[in-house]
Amino acid sequence: MEHPINILERYWKFTSFRGHQEAIINAVIEGEDTFALMPTGGGKSICFQVPALAKKGICIVISPLIALMQDQVKSLNNKGIKAMALTSGISYNELDTKLDNCVYGNYKFLYLSPERLQQEVVQSRIKQMHVNLIAVDEAHCISQWGNDFRPAYKNIAILRQIQPTANVIALTASATPEVVKDIIKELDFINPKLFKQSFFRSNLAYMVFHEEDKLYKVEAILKKYKAPSIIYVRNRKLTNEISSFLNSKNISSTTYHGGLNNHDKATNMNNWLNNKNQVMVATNAFGMGIDKPDVKTVIHISLPESIESYFQEAGRAGRNGEKAFAIILKNNSDELLIKNQFLKVLPSVNMVKQVYRKLCSYFQISYGEGEFETFDFDFYTFNKTYNFNATLCYNALLLLDRNSIISLSKQFKNKVKLQFITTNNTLFNYLEQNPKIDIIVKSILRMYGGIFDNETAIDLNKVVKKSSASAEHIIEILQNLKRDEIITLSLNKTDAQITFIEPREDDKTINRIAKTIKKQNKQKQKQVTAMLNYTENNEICKSEQLLSYFGEKNTKPCGVCSVCLNLNGTKTNNATFNLKIKIVELLQNQDLSSRVLQEHLKCTPTELKQNLQLLLEQNIIKITESNTYKLSHL
Repeated sequence: MEHPINILERYWKFTSFRGHQEAIINAVIEGEDTFALMPTGGGKSICFQVPALAKKGICIVISPLIALMQDQVKSLNNKGIKAMALTSGISYNELDTKLDNCVYGNYKFLYLSPERLQQEVVQSRIKQMHVNLIAVDEAHCISQWGNDFRPAYKNIAILRQIQPTANVIALTASATPEVVKDIIKELDFINPKLFKQSFFRSNLAYMVFHEEDKLYKVEAILKKYKAPSIIYVRNRKLTNEISSFLNSKNISSTTYHGGLNNHDKATNMNNWLNNKNQVMVATNAFGMGIDKPDVKTVIHISLPESIESYFQEAGRAGRNGEKAFAIILKNNSDELLIKNQFLKVLPSVNMVKQVYRKLCSYFQISYGEGEFETFDFDFYTFNKTYNFNATLCYNALLLLDRNSIISLSKQFKNKVKLQFITTNNTLFNYLEQNPKIDIIVKSILRMYGGIFDNETAIDLNKVVKKSSASAEHIIEILQNLKRDEIITLSLNKTDAQITFIEPREDDKTINRIAKTIKKQNKQKQKQVTAMLNYTENNEICKSEQLLSYFGEKNTKPCGVCSVCLNLNGTKTNNATFNLKIKIVELLQNQDLSSRVLQEHLKCTPTELKQNLQLLLEQNIIKITESNTYKLSHL
């Protein structure tokens, strides 16, 4: 077996492990069930990727986050490591081929969502694989007390039956003691090796400021610290408004949110990663899997929904070990806003039933059918069709997603249908006059044979690959072809895909998860309350408050958060006040020199000088001709 450090050097170009990484890797290689509780940026993925590469066979990775799965697969492939992800929206034949490749194709990593694991074909094919490790990422999702609980995670234990000899590693960056116990129980761990890295960050100052004019404060912070920064806001509209404000103040910024198309996301991300823009203004859609070590400030203009979310987002600052700031800006309206955003919009069981029934009707799913069917989904059109409250409807869809009734994949895409309405001769004459579009048009013609006879749905991604042109450029060309009456064109934008995971059973489907929905709503209320308590508590060190939430004991004040700095300032002010009183008392009886005052007061020369200067400025004392001090009224 190759030594882990050699694997680390070859693929990651590091010469040593960090923190608990080496101990975790050794435990995994020795076949132990392992629990790794590490803060954001602690290098969790290396803890299962290195041992999986050291051992023969394939590692099954369970993750709820499609974007993170795709990022990790891309990163591994770029390193020359064979990895794949089974995400939603692939056909049965494609699924069958991919699973065959995992059995026979010498793949090292197979990434699955917990919902995909429920399919019989996936389970039966995993039985045929030589599985060397099972990695459960974002393991807090398995616990009913965890942030983003997903009931499908409870079915992960079936892997222990399918592959009884494979050990399991659970990884998470946000788990309270209650959640840790739950994970160990649900994954059937016996005497697991538990590695808990302290969440304390000595270089990260947690700040909470009450500011009525938040933008003024943001401008001041970013002009003082002209370094990479992230600003988290409540919605897409705010990302654009705040980015425009910053750019108007000559602070270069860009945006990131779920409504951007993939090209714009990638462009904005690269501009920020390469320091072409100082600031990324984003919703909470941004950040997962992003490792930019030199982020100086993470600013929350809008309050996060939970301590878990805040801790992960704040933890993206200062990963290079240099001093950094995690700042929350709040004002009197924030408590109402966070309750309106996260509590008043929690859908009831009846609301979830309504949305589910209408969703099935919208896509014409018959009773007892629909399992693993995938549809492009335009939320705006769906919501308008049934006149739902937009936020309640969206949250109902998220509950259906989290409870594995559907899979909601947020992705912005263009749905294209077209038909050529001209003759071959006319078309090729047109191409001779417009040679720059020749390869794109011919790519479409070769891929879709009946496109002269019928309106045909075009897979834009396939045309992009075939022609090596961007999606935006292809859309522009198609619009020109329509204008010149070469084609008819139907172009609809969708912002998501929905996959039905269970057959349609209407109320029966929702009744099975009714208790879970109520429990999740109650948990959300607890999380919002904890977040509000954190922002209002100005008596206990901010770092200690966060560490206590995650179960750490025997903590000490950090000395650099907004609470510690305020308390230190109060102590300094008190000491100054007391020293001034003592100076006045000594001068009541006689004039004294600074040397004599210092002998009586036992303070430093600097402290004495500062306090004498203050008393002189306030005209409480004055200097005599013999260079001593006396009270002004004597």
